[in-house]
Amino acid sequence: MIVFPNAKINLGLQVTGKRADGYHNLRTVFYPIQLSDMLEAIWADEFSFQSSGLPIDGNPDTNLCIRAWKRMQQEYNLPPISLYLHKIIPMGAGLGGGSSDGAFTLRLINQLFKLDCPDEQLKAFALELGSDCPFFLLNKPAKATGRGEELVPIELPQLKDKTILLANPGIHIATGWAFGQLDLTKPTPPFPDLSILPLEQWKNYLLNDFEPVVFQQHPEIAAIREKFYAMGAVYAAMTGTGSTVYGIFDAAPADWKQQFPSQYTLLESK
Repeated sequence: MIVFPNAKINLGLQVTGKRADGYHNLRTVFYPIQLSDMLEAIWADEFSFQSSGLPIDGNPDTNLCIRAWKRMQQEYNLPPISLYLHKIIPMGAGLGGGSSDGAFTLRLINQLFKLDCPDEQLKAFALELGSDCPFFLLNKPAKATGRGEELVPIELPQLKDKTILLANPGIHIATGWAFGQLDLTKPTPPFPDLSILPLEQWKNYLLNDFEPVVFQQHPEIAAIREKFYAMGAVYAAMTGTGSTVYGIFDAAPADWKQQFPSQYTLLESK
């Protein structure tokens, strides 16, 4: 069985404070995009995990696909499978690729073994993996609060037929470092209602709290946003804690990829 874990972008991102459990309270809108990894599960004599595509850093025990499998196996005493992941979504880039892989692993195992695991239980397992993992079970545009797990679907007609261009300079932004740079004593402005706010006004009201600190440390990331605006983007911003920047266009400029250094990862989505 094969599934295609997709990426997301953040439309705005506010951090409203630190919680007693060590996490932070957020406000954002998650928006799924058509950029996907590929994940396959087959029956096997013993569990294994293999990957191709972009190299996956870190200890295998922290890999969210493996953690998702272990959690489901523990809960349901499942026979072994072999997992194969082809990695396309850049890591440490604010696109939620790892979280998506973990959430899709939960859903894949639920389908493969016909477990009929209730949605709320799957969501609880996903939240154990990471704060934005539950979004990928919903996988529709949604307002997110709390740690990112409190989700309310939202309609965004302004984005119909728009093209989203993404540029990643290959810089890994450590999430812990990014959160540590924020001044949480400053008041947080109201989060705009994107369901009614015209797209042309988003740049005046829709902010990512991490942009100032990341842009100061890495001015080349700030330059991507300005490049997108110069190319005619209606709205452009960094997603998550970076380092990917996206631009929303009526249509992609024909030569847009020639505007960036050759080592950048450049992607197009809807």
